[in-house]
Amino acid sequence: MRKSIGVLGLLLLSCVAFAQQPQTPGKEHERLKQMEGAWETVLEAGGMKNKGTTVCKMAVGGMWLVSDLECDMGGLKYYGKGLDSYDSAKKKYVSTWHDSMSGSPMVFVGDYDAAKKIITMSSEGPGPDGKTTKWKSVTQLPDADNMHFSMFVGDGKEPMFTVTYKRKK
Repeated sequence: MRKSIGVLGLLLLSCVAFAQQPQTPGKEHERLKQMEGAWETVLEAGGMKNKGTTVCKMAVGGMWLVSDLECDMGGLKYYGKGLDSYDSAKKKYVSTWHDSMSGSPMVFVGDYDAAKKIITMSSEGPGPDGKTTKWKSVTQLPDADNMHFSMFVGDGKEPMFTVTYKRKK
């Protein structure tokens, strides 16, 4: 056991010694920081509107936006956690989503369109039928107090579900 801990320590020190300078928050992280705060949400899916709340906070040295969502979906509690950042090496936004309906995280990669104020990301993961499929998320940021999120499955033209966010005052 001690030998394993010693080897792990040496490995970590070696990685640190040869690592590049650590990434620091940039303008892309500032964009994510604008989403910090408490939000009222309405998740629309299957003709139903489900009210909830989301709290977003920058964490891990300002590198990640952590989002915690809670809502009532037809009498059942639904919980989700998002982790969003910007990977300066890839020049891409990155995101993971974890929720109470699945043991598998979804991993997304995408870009920001400044003219439209939209972050568009894509992923591959289990679809509604259990088979691997393409997913696309679109987050519109029209102003400081509103966000609109849409999730598309496969090549769908209409979202599978949407979430509207209004900042709590």
